[in-house]
Amino acid sequence: MCLIVFAWQVMPNMPLLAAGNRDEFYDRPASPAGWWHDHPQIYAGRDLQGGGTWMGITRDGRFAAVTNIRAPSEIRPDAPTRGNLVLNYLAGTTTPTGYVEEISPHAADYNGFNLLVGNKDELIWYSNRGEKDERNGKPMKPGMYGLSNSLLDCTWPKVVSVKAEFASLLCQGAPEDAFFEMLSDTTCAADCRLPKTGVSLERERLLSAVCITSHDYGTRVSTLVKLQTDQAPVLLERPTVAMPPVPERAPHRGQCTKGF
Repeated sequence: MCLIVFAWQVMPNMPLLAAGNRDEFYDRPASPAGWWHDHPQIYAGRDLQGGGTWMGITRDGRFAAVTNIRAPSEIRPDAPTRGNLVLNYLAGTTTPTGYVEEISPHAADYNGFNLLVGNKDELIWYSNRGEKDERNGKPMKPGMYGLSNSLLDCTWPKVVSVKAEFASLLCQGAPEDAFFEMLSDTTCAADCRLPKTGVSLERERLLSAVCITSHDYGTRVSTLVKLQTDQAPVLLERPTVAMPPVPERAPHRGQCTKGF
C-alpha cells in the first residue's frame, strides 16, 4: 500500500476500519484479493513478482499492511521484498508485539517501510526508519491515523486531506461506496505544499494525488478492511478507475456484509 487511513478502537464493535490504495507499476504482475491456496487462512491480493502482499486479513482476525518509505537514494535492489513482512505475520500465530520483536533484528535488511500488524485487541505500527520509538514499534492508542510513504501521520497534503474526509465519513455513518469514492480522488496538490522526497518536481506532483494515474504507474486497487468484534473480518477490494482498462469484475470480499 502507498496510502492507508485507519480508525483504531473508535467505533463500537469495530476495533479497526482501514482504507487504502496500492500504488505500483502497471506491469508488475499481481492477483486480486482472494483466499490463498498455500495459506488457506489468508485473504489478500498477491504480488506475483515478490510473492508477498501489501494488505491482508485472516479468518481469525489478524491484519497487516505495509507501505514503502520514499527515499530513492537509499534503495538497494538486492533487498528482500517488503511484502513478506505482511505475509509472514498473516501466516503465523505470533502476537503483534512478538512479531515486531522477531523482525526487528533483521529490519535493516529491507528498504524503508511502515508496517501495521494487529488483531481485534492490539495494533502496532513499526518502521525501520525514524526515531527509536518507531524502530521499537508503537502500539496504537484509540484514534484516527494516516500512512503514506513517510512516517505515521506525516503532513503530506494527501494524508491530511484524506484523514479529514475519512473522519467525516465515519461521523456520517457513510456506506462502503463513499470510502471507495474518497480513495479515487485524482487531484494533485499545489506545488507550494509538496514534500521534497528526492524525486523531481513533476514526480512529486504526480505522487501527491490520493489516486495516482500516469502512463506506467499508479493506483492499482483500493481496499477497505473491517475487523469486527462479533463478526468475521472483511476485506473489500476494487480496481481503480484510474488504471488502464481491465476486465470488469465485482468487488472481492473476505466475508459478505451489508455495510457497517
